[in-house]
Amino acid sequence: MAEERVSILREDAVFVGGGGQDYTEPQYLPLKYSNRHGLVSGATGTGKTVTLQILAEGFSRAGVPVFLADVKGDLAGLARPGSADFKLHDAFMKRARTIGFDGDYRYEAFPVVFWDVFGRLGHPVRTTIAEMGPLLLSRLLDLNETQEGIVNIAFRLSDEEGMPLLDLKDFRALLVWIGEHARELTLRYGNISHASIGAIQRRLLVLENEGGAELFGEPALALSDLMRRAPDGRGHVNILAAEDLMVRPRLYATFLLWLLSELFEELPEVGDPDRPRLVLFFDEAHLLFEDAPKTLLDKIEQVARLIRSKGVGVFFVSQNPYDIAPDVLGQLGNRIQHAMRAYTGRERREILRVAETYRANPRIDVAEALTQLGVGEALTSFLEKKGVPGMVERTLIRPPSSRLGTITEAERQEVIRSSPLYGIYEKEIDRESAYEILARRAEEAARAAREAEERKAAEEERRRREAEREKESRRTRRRAGRSDSLGEAFAKSLARSVGTRIGSAIIRGILGGIFRGR
Repeated sequence: MAEERVSILREDAVFVGGGGQDYTEPQYLPLKYSNRHGLVSGATGTGKTVTLQILAEGFSRAGVPVFLADVKGDLAGLARPGSADFKLHDAFMKRARTIGFDGDYRYEAFPVVFWDVFGRLGHPVRTTIAEMGPLLLSRLLDLNETQEGIVNIAFRLSDEEGMPLLDLKDFRALLVWIGEHARELTLRYGNISHASIGAIQRRLLVLENEGGAELFGEPALALSDLMRRAPDGRGHVNILAAEDLMVRPRLYATFLLWLLSELFEELPEVGDPDRPRLVLFFDEAHLLFEDAPKTLLDKIEQVARLIRSKGVGVFFVSQNPYDIAPDVLGQLGNRIQHAMRAYTGRERREILRVAETYRANPRIDVAEALTQLGVGEALTSFLEKKGVPGMVERTLIRPPSSRLGTITEAERQEVIRSSPLYGIYEKEIDRESAYEILARRAEEAARAAREAEERKAAEEERRRREAEREKESRRTRRRAGRSDSLGEAFAKSLARSVGTRIGSAIIRGILGGIFRGR
């Protein structure tokens, strides 16, 4: 009876490849220490993409959700199984036999969820201005210290005035309001320059022209949707389509930092679990640290140090380990180092520096091996019991089970439409926020101004009419006064005339004989 073959796969670790002189010593990345973070580095064309692919497969198979950025479109193949008609099939099978993986090796697809900031190659992924926060937003807009101060004022006013900042039009409207009330706000928050507000507005316009406005809005990404498992228990592999993002490196870096920060802020403490709740792979990691101000570097270092207690592992992927900030690099306990180039004196010095960071193995000259590694080979060092770094080992990376390379547009759309999240993020929501609140306030102020103007006009008209009536009354009284004078004069004249005649008549009557006698 044939002896039953023992699987090389383990439930408590990700099988990475075969090590040792003949590549038959299995090399594992323990799930228990995967939240201690890691590094995948090496020159272009040395096999980093395949390493990312097999790590994502291993974590997914262990029930651990994964998030990774696909900067070249090559990782989309995780959604489809490999096939025997692939040109590298024979090479993969040979590698599997070499490392003792042939008994377990089979082609399979993995539960992939596609995401895209621009909403074309996956579910739209959004956040809000408020969730981004003033520090990362200032980093995204490349603002100076003075301009960043105004951004902080805007966020404070948003909270105090109950004006949510959800998208760019909210932020732009609030900046306009700040400019209109700069004199009174200066007394509370310090000098507010119209020139600085104008500079921020111009940066927002540039961001909008580059498509960055699509990152901000609702429905915002729910972190729980990145931590799902498929019905068969495998973790979802969340792939961010980053090809278009890479031409906007600041937007790409800011999004990844926001995601890391949000996980740190929202997830509860879990200590050191048997396996991570989520593993992130940040490709082109140098962009996270390039030209970053010290305040941001300090925040990244703090989050990287503390987020492991939230059950989150972070793997930074870059061509050179020293692309990573030193304080962060020192926290990366699990390392996979592909070949490095040594054409210049500087490159040779860097190789020596890298070699010194590994726990020595008497069988390996690390500095020499770093220049001799073939495609698909790497120097590996993973944390062992009590978190102690393992000795460096020369490892042949196992072949991927999913398709190597990209997929067709029809295949991508099929995956998107069959996703459990399809329809949740596709339709944008525009609820009342700062823009609408300020617009309503402006409308109410304009209406109040119109009503005040109308009341003022009505009052002026009333006063005009009263003045006209008073004037007419005075004219009437004057006319009446003149009539009375004439009447009195006429009456007096008449009285005199009548009196004279009456007097004359009486004289004649009395003296008539006398007059007649005259």
